[in-house]
Amino acid sequence: MRKQTFCAALILSFAVTVLAQEYTDRREVQQNEALRQDFTIQGEYLATVEGHTVGLHIIADGGGKFRAVAYVGGLPGDGWKAGEPRMLGTAELKGEEIAFTMTEGRGTVAGQDVKMPEQIKATGKITIERPQGGQGGVGGQGGGQFFRGAPVKIEIATPAMVFEKQFRRSPTLGLAPPTGAVGLFDGTNLDKFEPGARINEPQTQGQGQQGQGQRGGNRNTLWAEATAKPFEKKPYKMHVEFMLSYMPQARGQARSNSGVYIDERYECQVLDSFGLEGENNECGGFYQVAKPLVNMCYPPLTWQTYDFEFTPAKYDGDKKVANARVTVKHNGVLIHDNIEFQKETPGRKKEGPEPLGVYLQGHGNKVQYRNLWIQY
Repeated sequence: MRKQTFCAALILSFAVTVLAQEYTDRREVQQNEALRQDFTIQGEYLATVEGHTVGLHIIADGGGKFRAVAYVGGLPGDGWKAGEPRMLGTAELKGEEIAFTMTEGRGTVAGQDVKMPEQIKATGKITIERPQGGQGGVGGQGGGQFFRGAPVKIEIATPAMVFEKQFRRSPTLGLAPPTGAVGLFDGTNLDKFEPGARINEPQTQGQGQQGQGQRGGNRNTLWAEATAKPFEKKPYKMHVEFMLSYMPQARGQARSNSGVYIDERYECQVLDSFGLEGENNECGGFYQVAKPLVNMCYPPLTWQTYDFEFTPAKYDGDKKVANARVTVKHNGVLIHDNIEFQKETPGRKKEGPEPLGVYLQGHGNKVQYRNLWIQY
């Protein structure tokens, strides 16, 4: 029986691995109608209900099925803060409509627990605007606007509200290195990285750096599994841009997993955690150390930013005399405020006096990076 159970588990694991395909640019998604429909609907939404703002995350799980999170007050980092009221549930695509079942509510206001309804069911009509006379509705064909993000509306009759899709952009996206900064990767070469780092070759001819991630075919990005050559052992700021792959069939740690190991010792997680709790093993978290103040993860195939202010541990010879510290902004929002590391996080190098660089973890997924620089 034990052997049969093991074999069954192995077969199931293999099947899940096969199903969890990975898409690294929007052109791949556009080529498959079922993928295109779910991807177009997935994202961030806002509605106004009786003068109150309600945010909504719709997370694609494949095959017309979604998870849904409703936020009272707005979207995370923009009107809603961690711990404030929200509702969790599921949604399913049914022709031109999407049916929501919100079954779990939680949150506090002014320190008091908020009692949420036990269950809310609602059905919304989906309208997807298409450019130049393209077909609306869920299955309509779109042109270039698909890659920028087609405007989507979800009209719910009861309770009456209209959710409109949002396309947030990090305020530090594309931030150029300031005077005196050290460029690590600008898409042209790997001079600042150890052997083994790989550039994603251009997939769309005639597409410049500014168009990355908008019309499919990411150009000259850096694949995960890359280690920068050692930095100087002193405080610095570091800017990192990354894009999560689209893996609707995957779950948990198998969903576009990587990590930014500052000083090769302290891992800031990179994971498709769009719409999740925001734990220390999810995007923006430091594993076993600290969860982000708010989960600022954007949907996959959207360029995102980390901005670090890092102070390395200080040593007197081989003896540590001060712990490392870091402040982090994710997509422009503060998620860690001068947190302290008692030791390294698991998975890479032990703490020590020797200077190291940054490690972009390869975890079996095709996470991409660009526009990396540091400033001492």
